[in-house]
Amino acid sequence: MSKPTNKFSPEVRARAVRMILDHEGDYPSRWSAVVSVAEKIGCAPQTLHEWVKEAEVDSGKRAGAPTDTADKLKALERESRELRQANEILRKPVLSLSKGRHLARWITSTASSTCRHRTGCGSRILPTSRPGPGSSMSRS
Repeated sequence: MSKPTNKFSPEVRARAVRMILDHEGDYPSRWSAVVSVAEKIGCAPQTLHEWVKEAEVDSGKRAGAPTDTADKLKALERESRELRQANEILRKPVLSLSKGRHLARWITSTASSTCRHRTGCGSRILPTSRPGPGSSMSRS
C-alpha cells in the first residue's frame, strides 16, 4: 500500500492552519472556518480539519503523540516487523538441518541392523523396512 502524494506544500498547509487558528473567532464555529478556508485553497474540509488537529497536537494544545514521535514509532515498528520476518526466514533452514541430522542418525542406526526375518540371511535392512521415529507400528 503506497502513501498518496500530497499536492499541498508544507508552506500552504502551515498558512491554511494559521488562517484557521487566527480567524476561527470570526466564524460561528471552527467547522465553518475550516469550510471557508478549504474552499479558498482548494482542499477538502476534512483534510484541512485534520491538519489543524495535527498542528494542535504538535504544539501541545491537544492531547496525542506529536507527528515526529508518531513517525519514529511507525519506523521502529516497521523495522521490528522486518527483523522478525528475517529471523523467521533464517530460522527455517536451521530447523530443517536439525531434522535432517536426526533422520541421518536414524538411517545410519537402521542400516547397521541385520535382517531377522530370514534365519541366517545376514542381509542388511533397508531404512524403509523399520518404522520411523514416532511411528505407532510395533516391531516383532
